[in-house]
Amino acid sequence: MSDAPAQAITVALLAVEESSAATLYGFYDALASVRRDWSLLHGEPVQPSPFRPVVVSLDGQPLATGNGVRITPQACLADVPTPEVAVVTDINVAPGTPLDARFEPVVAWLRQCHAAGGLLASACSGALVLAHTGLLDGLDATSHWAYCEHLRRSHPQVRWHADRGLVVGGEERRILMAGSGVSWHLLVLALIARFAGPQEAMRVARINLMDLNTTSPQAYASLTHGCHAADPLIARCQAWAAEHYGDPSPVARMVALSRLPERTFKRRFSLATGMAPLEYVQHVRLEEAKQMLEASELPVDAVALEVGYSDTSFFTRLFRRKVGLPPAQYRQRFGRLARELRSGDPVSG
Repeated sequence: MSDAPAQAITVALLAVEESSAATLYGFYDALASVRRDWSLLHGEPVQPSPFRPVVVSLDGQPLATGNGVRITPQACLADVPTPEVAVVTDINVAPGTPLDARFEPVVAWLRQCHAAGGLLASACSGALVLAHTGLLDGLDATSHWAYCEHLRRSHPQVRWHADRGLVVGGEERRILMAGSGVSWHLLVLALIARFAGPQEAMRVARINLMDLNTTSPQAYASLTHGCHAADPLIARCQAWAAEHYGDPSPVARMVALSRLPERTFKRRFSLATGMAPLEYVQHVRLEEAKQMLEASELPVDAVALEVGYSDTSFFTRLFRRKVGLPPAQYRQRFGRLARELRSGDPVSG
């Protein structure tokens, strides 16, 4: 463990086979660095961190993650029954995958921590585990953008926000959740600010050059769902939409393709994909629009027309609502990045 003082705040970091070692140990290193690194870099007597990060697992035995990184936990769950903070970092499972029985003791441990007055936190897809505690019911929550739609279906009592980088809520605000990717930086800084003060959080951010820009995670998201529905008929309609998204009246065309009554088709499509047919077509169109904005210099009205919208104002409002940025701002932010990546030139900040 770290050289934290005896009164240090214990932060239990859950390790399972599906854990991402980068986020798990990124959390560990950031918490262990509080006060210590700032004093070290400024020639002052080195101060210990006020946090004691502890990597915990179900049985405390070494385990290998999906990427082959070997993790050696410092304790089992029973050794740390009521930490001040319990964190579930991201787990590498496909969206919609149900958690197996291995997670039942973990869920019970999280409930026990919270009942004892502890703070619970999740990063990215770690929300899958935290949602199973039932403690999120009736609250706002966030996760990686690819998981939120599935989480809405499996946990409808929770208000999921894919566009939120950080959500704080629950009794005494003792539940903290970070959204997509490196939003975990926001989470660890929030924990530092809460227990050690905002100044210490800013020092960690400055030392590590943590980028806290406010771009919505949805701007980075692939709006179309990556896999086809298990229902073969609906999967065929999805394939049609991928090729003919710009056609007029695409929903009516899919209804005709399905040879089902309209109400039956819409109900079956929503059941298979989690979205109404029109919403799905909008997602496909906007994803194509994003790629055109990144790769071409077409005016916004021409992009709108290409993907099926003759009303540029409507397209702009829809794009902003779904992506989090208006089309012109999206191009400004991501078009340059795409060009630099394609050219092989270094990407500037």
